Amino acid sequence: MQRELGTTGLPVSRIGLGLAALGRPGYINLGHAADLEHTVEAQDQHSVEAMRAHTHAVLDQAWALGVRYFDAARSYGRAEDFLGSWLRARDIAPDAVTIGSKWGYTYTAGWQVEAEQHEVKEHSRAVLRRQWAETRANLGPYLDLYQIHSATFASGVLENAEVLAELARFKRDGTAIGLTLSGPDQPDVLRRALAVEVDGVRVFDTVQATWNLLEPSVGEVLGEAHAAGLGVLVKEALANGRLTPRNDHPAFAELFARLAAQAARLHTTIDALALAAVLAQPWADVVLSGAAIPAHLDSNLRARDVAWDDESANALAPLAEPPVQYWQTRSNLEWN
Repeated sequence: MQRELGTTGLPVSRIGLGLAALGRPGYINLGHAADLEHTVEAQDQHSVEAMRAHTHAVLDQAWALGVRYFDAARSYGRAEDFLGSWLRARDIAPDAVTIGSKWGYTYTAGWQVEAEQHEVKEHSRAVLRRQWAETRANLGPYLDLYQIHSATFASGVLENAEVLAELARFKRDGTAIGLTLSGPDQPDVLRRALAVEVDGVRVFDTVQATWNLLEPSVGEVLGEAHAAGLGVLVKEALANGRLTPRNDHPAFAELFARLAAQAARLHTTIDALALAAVLAQPWADVVLSGAAIPAHLDSNLRARDVAWDDESANALAPLAEPPVQYWQTRSNLEWN
């Protein structure tokens, strides 16, 4: 089940795999620590080589199950390195897969689960040039899509003429250019991005945004972007684990019961149901799985067979939170 990513000409699988939870020992997904403890040798679970081998195993499974879009970032620890080494080791042809990565955050955790700062954001031309060279070294001819990591009004990146000119040059040389969004201002930032041009040519070919049953506020503008020809990728469809059985917060119990009831009615898992909600959106080209272990990836991919319907949409509409509340909750999630 593939489609073209907007008007880029890039073929993508409807479900892709994001490497945020695979490329570094610490992440904010609920239960991330347990995933590593149960799948990587206990005495060596955070070593680079152990995590490389584990990531390769997850990538092998994704490939076998039809995943053909993979998404990394400079700030995901060694995600680009792990992905690039897997592609070469498996002798996968560059035109057989679509690869996206991102620039703008620098990984600073020093391969530790707990750190004062896990990543530092800077959307300058100097960082773009440095990280572009690093990404090219890791991914070489496999790189198809390069995205601004978390474009916001605060970073000023959409008004930075030097950065935009550099991105336009990469685009002319054959790399698709995108941006990713975060925060309650996602809709406004995307509308601004749709108007960004260099020499009369729109800069952005794709957008990657957070849309899920808890935070659907950007949906209307994603529809506008899709109609304008942008490819649309959706991240955090499971809300960093909040839309899975790992969310045992008492305040969520009633809403979780709604999820469980609809999953049972449609004979699927709760995570697959949440991913199916994204696949059902007419503007969604790719929804990313953030699975860190094979069992979760297998469960996520069941979303492709879920018969999402109006009954599910209506029953689960009350899960939506005010965007400011959603993003505040996300910012309070602990690295583990």
